[in-house]
Amino acid sequence: MEPIEIFKALSNESRLQILHWLKEPDRHFTPHEGIDMNTTGVCVSQITDKLKMTQSTASQYLSILLRAGLIKTERIGKYTYYKRDEEAIKKMAAFFEKEM
Repeated sequence: MEPIEIFKALSNESRLQILHWLKEPDRHFTPHEGIDMNTTGVCVSQITDKLKMTQSTASQYLSILLRAGLIKTERIGKYTYYKRDEEAIKKMAAFFEKEM
């Protein structure tokens, strides 16, 4: 875990919003082609639509969250799905509790 990468990733309102949405995907998204969003994740196109941004901007935000280790990806066919890395988020919370 690189704290500076996490701080950078969290310093943007849209990226924070993505993490919030991915915490409860069933509440914020419609399943994509029968995918279990809690197990597999949310399709990039769904996140793009909800952000009301271009796919390149949404993809860039997701890449930053991925580099920080806050989300995971799964590729199924031509689609990429994103979900939170709950273990990494727990480690981040423990870091804050212990170090900050």
